[in-house]
Amino acid sequence: MRITGAQALIKSLEHEAVEVMFGLPGGAILPVYDPLIDSSIRHILVRHEQGAGHMAEGYAHATGRPGVAMVTSGPAATNIVTPLCDAYMDSIPIVVITGQVPYASIGTDAFQECDTVGITMPVTKHNWLITDAQDIPRIVREAFHVATTGRPGPVLVDIPKDIANQQMDWYWPDGVDLPGYKPTMKGHAKQIKDAARLMSESRRPVIYAGGGILKARAAEALRELVELTGFPVVTTLMARGAFPDDHELCLGMPGMHGNYTAVTSMQQADLLIALGSRFDDRVTGKVDGFAPEAKIIHVDIDPAELGKVRQPDVPIVGDCRLVIEEMVKAVAANKAKHADDGAAWPSIDEWHTRLREWQRDFPLVYDQQPDGPLKPQFCIDQLRDHTPDDTIVASGVGQHQMWTSQRWKFNHPYTWVNSGGLGTMGFAVPAAIGAKVGMPDRMVWAIDGDGCFQMTAQELVTASSERIPVKIAILNNAYLGMVRQWQELFYEERYSEVYLSPDLPDYVMWAEAMGCVGIRVDSPEEVEPAIEKANSVDDRPVVIDFRTDYREKVYPMVPAGKSNDEIILDPAHDTYGER
Repeated sequence: MRITGAQALIKSLEHEAVEVMFGLPGGAILPVYDPLIDSSIRHILVRHEQGAGHMAEGYAHATGRPGVAMVTSGPAATNIVTPLCDAYMDSIPIVVITGQVPYASIGTDAFQECDTVGITMPVTKHNWLITDAQDIPRIVREAFHVATTGRPGPVLVDIPKDIANQQMDWYWPDGVDLPGYKPTMKGHAKQIKDAARLMSESRRPVIYAGGGILKARAAEALRELVELTGFPVVTTLMARGAFPDDHELCLGMPGMHGNYTAVTSMQQADLLIALGSRFDDRVTGKVDGFAPEAKIIHVDIDPAELGKVRQPDVPIVGDCRLVIEEMVKAVAANKAKHADDGAAWPSIDEWHTRLREWQRDFPLVYDQQPDGPLKPQFCIDQLRDHTPDDTIVASGVGQHQMWTSQRWKFNHPYTWVNSGGLGTMGFAVPAAIGAKVGMPDRMVWAIDGDGCFQMTAQELVTASSERIPVKIAILNNAYLGMVRQWQELFYEERYSEVYLSPDLPDYVMWAEAMGCVGIRVDSPEEVEPAIEKANSVDDRPVVIDFRTDYREKVYPMVPAGKSNDEIILDPAHDTYGER
């Protein structure tokens, strides 16, 4: 069958079971948009290409399937670089298709030309410039394979306009042949056995669960390992929900703004079992002072992560789910051997007692007075308590992100959508839209800051026109809150360029202009009724402008470059210094 390259591209996406894509047409990609009219694929027209990329990410976060975005050449391609980098940092599988000027014109500075492949090479797992329409089915199949296997991540396919118009003979490849790309899935048996031995010798163990748990669909396997060993678990910012917060062995989030127990448990551990985590600087603090007495078991599908920051005693390359399943067997065998020898596994009751004491003595606190200013933490608590248990929550970046991760109870995996590694302001609104498209039967809330919201709020026009009823909570403190917090603590309260204004723009009028329901909340007693009203609306997006106290800061906090032992507790404890 003879068809055009553009038709082959759309047909290839259908063969990859693509149900939806996010995009914005333009000159170079126009030939591909024509056959899209006759396709089963739903196209969602965004208002900015960055929004298309973040929607694809949100879709992938929530569903586990690759998100797809399609944009034109030049500025459209450069606009989607931020989502590509975001997805690269957080290992999110997305496939981005960009138009390109005709192949013969590449290098001539043609209208809307840029070196898309060159620009995106550092922020994609791989990218392709198509030079022959006959290669399109093969390249599309390779692109989806690379994006979704091994350590997931973004890929890009750049298609020149003349190649899209070129005729080709349709086929669909039986498989992929990438000799240089062979991710290691199964962990080394001896290393897994060594890991079980170290676990049997530990008195102060902590399981350090990272986002790789979710990417590997390993949440159930993790729970089995935890309940077999009795080891406590910290879940990083990217792993929230990988282990249920209401489980007695869950310590919550560690890191720069983690809770005291999670941070200090890692510092005082004698064994860290790092599963799908990468020893990020926001978790470790000053590396030289991080978990000084701990031996390290490190499991990751990306061999480049092993030894990159902290040298492991037992490195294991492999898929988290498969490795954890083998760990469970190895630990069970080790326990049985101990029993046969008349010896029980070492008790860690003393460790559990210490952890419970820390949880009792150093809780997360705030003070919401009935007639006082509205606290952002109170808004989040009310949202948490008045939404379904499996609500999907998206956030932007900054104080609101940290408060949400701290205070929301994530008891289900794949319910937390956020920008971790890149820290992309403007992520929440489009990512929430993508998540809702992928999981239309679930309630989706975005908790955003006023600074973040102003960066990508135009995508609520997309949500309104496409009838995607996401709900947005703006914690409006009239500042770039996290930057202001740093200036207050470390720059002698020299507030340089962080004030935004509480009234400009008027968020209710803005929301209504975009086809949304707009609600303003000024006082604590208005919070619950506003949330109930928002939850009752299911035919359009809702935006709530929570006018929150600008003085509120995120605690605990480990100052940048400091050891986790120098954690700053909240003012209620009036503590600053080593613990």
